[in-house]
Amino acid sequence: MRMWGCLRAVGVWQDQLGPAREGGLLRGVLLYHSCWALPWWPPVTMGVPVFILAGLLVHFVFLASIFDIYFSSPLVHGMTPQQTPLPPPAKRLVLFVADGLRADSLFELNSNNTPQAPYLRAILENNGSWGISHTRVPTESRPGHVALIAGFYEDVSAVAKGWKENPVEFDSVFNESKHTWSWGSPDILPMFAKGATGDHVYTFCYTAESEDFGAQDAAELDTWVFDHVKSFFNSSRSNQTLFSALNEEKVVLFLHLLGIDTNGHAHRPYSKEYKENIRKVDEGVEEIVSMLESFYGNDGKTAYILTSDHGMTDWGSHGAGHPSETLTPLIAWGAGVNYPQEVTSQLFEDNFLKEWKLENLKRMDVNQADIAPLMASLIGVPFPLNSVGTLPLEYLNNSDHFKAESMFTNAVQVLEQFKVKMSQKKRTTLSFLFTPFKPLSDSEQINFLKKARLYIQQQKYSEAVSLCKTLINLALKGLSYYHTYDRLFLGLSIAVSFVGWTTYVILVIIKTHTNLIKAAQINNKESTGPLYSFMFAGMIIAFFLLIQASPWTYYVYCLLPVPIWYAVVRELHVIQDLAANLWSLPVGHSVGFLLICILGIELLVFSFFYRSTLTVGLLVFAGWPVITQMWVQAKRTTLIWTLLCVFLAVFPLMPVVGREPNIPLVIVAGLTTLLISCFSLASFSRSENKYRGKEDLKVYFYQMFSIALSTYVVSSTHNSLKNKQGLPVFNQIVSWMTLASSSALPLLSPTLLFQRLFSILLSLMATYLLLSTGYEALFPLVLSGLMLVWIQMEQEALQHYGLSLRSKLAVFNFAYATDITQFRQLHLDDIRRSFFFVFFIVTAFFGTGNIASVNSFDPASVYCFLTVFSPFMMGGLLLLKVVIPFVLVSCAFEAVQVTTQLSSKSLFLIVLVISDIMALHFFFLVKDYGSWLDIGTSISHYVLVMSLTIFMMLMNGLAQLLTTKRLELSRRTKHHSM
Repeated sequence: MRMWGCLRAVGVWQDQLGPAREGGLLRGVLLYHSCWALPWWPPVTMGVPVFILAGLLVHFVFLASIFDIYFSSPLVHGMTPQQTPLPPPAKRLVLFVADGLRADSLFELNSNNTPQAPYLRAILENNGSWGISHTRVPTESRPGHVALIAGFYEDVSAVAKGWKENPVEFDSVFNESKHTWSWGSPDILPMFAKGATGDHVYTFCYTAESEDFGAQDAAELDTWVFDHVKSFFNSSRSNQTLFSALNEEKVVLFLHLLGIDTNGHAHRPYSKEYKENIRKVDEGVEEIVSMLESFYGNDGKTAYILTSDHGMTDWGSHGAGHPSETLTPLIAWGAGVNYPQEVTSQLFEDNFLKEWKLENLKRMDVNQADIAPLMASLIGVPFPLNSVGTLPLEYLNNSDHFKAESMFTNAVQVLEQFKVKMSQKKRTTLSFLFTPFKPLSDSEQINFLKKARLYIQQQKYSEAVSLCKTLINLALKGLSYYHTYDRLFLGLSIAVSFVGWTTYVILVIIKTHTNLIKAAQINNKESTGPLYSFMFAGMIIAFFLLIQASPWTYYVYCLLPVPIWYAVVRELHVIQDLAANLWSLPVGHSVGFLLICILGIELLVFSFFYRSTLTVGLLVFAGWPVITQMWVQAKRTTLIWTLLCVFLAVFPLMPVVGREPNIPLVIVAGLTTLLISCFSLASFSRSENKYRGKEDLKVYFYQMFSIALSTYVVSSTHNSLKNKQGLPVFNQIVSWMTLASSSALPLLSPTLLFQRLFSILLSLMATYLLLSTGYEALFPLVLSGLMLVWIQMEQEALQHYGLSLRSKLAVFNFAYATDITQFRQLHLDDIRRSFFFVFFIVTAFFGTGNIASVNSFDPASVYCFLTVFSPFMMGGLLLLKVVIPFVLVSCAFEAVQVTTQLSSKSLFLIVLVISDIMALHFFFLVKDYGSWLDIGTSISHYVLVMSLTIFMMLMNGLAQLLTTKRLELSRRTKHHSM
């Protein structure tokens, strides 16, 4: 009734004011629009707000589900600390972590066969042991340090805290020590002090502003650490309390060295600055070791470890699983550490030993989490409670008895976690449904421990060590088994909900926006049988979960299918009518249409793995007018469409990462934009939709000026940073002002179709230039050109299929395009339109970069805005860079909707179905095994597609705002005579 009332209001206004009067029609349309404050959604079985709320809720559950099903925190609490009973070899441990240091950067020789780090090279050749520490994705600073110091690999739940705060409490070597003093970055040190019990972890940090990528020399960060450590020990001589604490046992000194990472981001790992920083760290380590040995009177009770939290790609980024990011150096020496071991041959898959000329020195690789038990063993503190590392015995220079006892302690510590996890799962599962991990039943655990202890008593140390390693591996497998115990059950529940929701949306589209279904007969006495059946099923599920004391999220995942499938069953008559209609169609047509739909969606799915798939799709798009014979009626438009599709198809073939900044290309993009602006201004002046006043021209010229200024700022900033003069304040102010004005300027331009869309392009292009470092600056230009031609091609398609007369786009006004009385029903070709939109959205995401990989982004992209390290600010700017092409496509899709007389909500429902089917694909492709690169990629893909639907709803609203609204800055007041 509400819709009918609004339509009658439109009719009354038109009757009163006359159909020929533009003002009457406009006021009628605006009155109708005000009646419909909420978007018009089809009230099939639920109201408008309920449908929107249900859609958002369902997708939020789908999105959150993988973190419960696949990536909930593996940590357990309540274990008993385990400590080796024999006296440790060292009283104190010094841990050097050179942030962002690659293994090859440290170990390889210079062109003149001299080492990068002479002191550390001499250590591994004469005094200590060495190897490669293998890190895991995400190769970021916090997860790396957690693995090093706490002995476990951080789960995805840490993302929500930005890998800075503790998402869950955990134990660490620092926490178990008597005292820990640490120096370095404010991003790393506080998290270990915050999680420690008591007040025995002390931190000394420089300011966050010191972490400046544009500074003269980031190595000063490391110099600050070395200088403060020296002054700290010098001051302790006059402080008896501090002096006594430093001379106690179980002391840890932690030096976090961030300069190498900062220089790598700013200048790349092969730069002179990066290599010079390694040399300064080498000199600093030598000075600290000499100072400590002197301070402690060369007592031989200090152990040293130097390693890195992660590596770095050739292009100065990290976060993913490339070998340059996951291979980090490990050098250990001092008390309790083995001396170099000479060997005749070593078997490794890589060729590093030959390249580094270290073939004759035994290389002992470890997993990053293994370093925590190594440190604990050296100074005799309990192994971190949540550690999953295995003690690397080859690094220890101690008796076989000590090694066997240490390995036994390691095995008991990991087994403790297994026992707690098993008891938790047993407590929340019905006894007749509980399936234990058979290799480690209660009796097997006792047998393992008894046998290992007996071997140690009989001095069969090698057998004891071997048995303990077997026990550790079984306990880790058992931990994984109980951690994933409910995965199949929960995964099936979500999959059933997925299929039900997608089916329901398809029924909504068919019933409300097509003519396929007969008018439903009103039945006031609707059967209550299905309702009671589904209610009974829901009660059974809830009771089953209740008696198992399941967490509340399990109720959400398991009960969600009940209302969704009830809504589907209520539309049984729609399914019956649809089946009857499909049965009457030729089988070949139905099968062919289905195959084309499947092929299109698979093409989109493949594009997430292989960007070149987008190139194939764009080349197919280029031939679309020829296949459909549309080129006959629009040869010129078809030619432009084909050329732009081919140009855009080049971008997915370009390298995503590894490129050096190419500022001349950014300048070319800026100048090209200015040139196109001049031609467009001339074109608009000659056409019917020319600018009506000086205010419109002022906005246009200001946008052109912003493009020119952005081009200058990019060039100027790059030169300034290259000369190590930092980010000019003027450039920074201009950049932020351009960003702030980019969303408001289009609202000052006319709402005529091409003028408004071109104004949006110019505003966003000014910001995009500031975020560009190379060829990607040309991407929005080509994409926008294709979008403008797409709007025209859809007009040709309407005429080709006889759905509507072609509109005159030159005078089409967004502000008057809200009259729902002209909306038509969906046609089969509208599925193709929706697919085009989703394909262009995916192209906007992956055209110049792979958002699914952290290391795809070049930190240099944000240097016009800031150079001081700020992960959230930098991340926000990089996300904006991805969103800008997204907005351009959304605005073009809004234009396609209104010019083809379609309700935006009807097309959005089709887009919803396409994205949900893609999401179901990726849900089954999510994995938590195999390489960590594969695991991270599978998470990213699923989150991306699920976020896409929610994001497109926001973009739809933003596109409507940018295209239909107009701000009037100044209006002349008209005086009327009485």
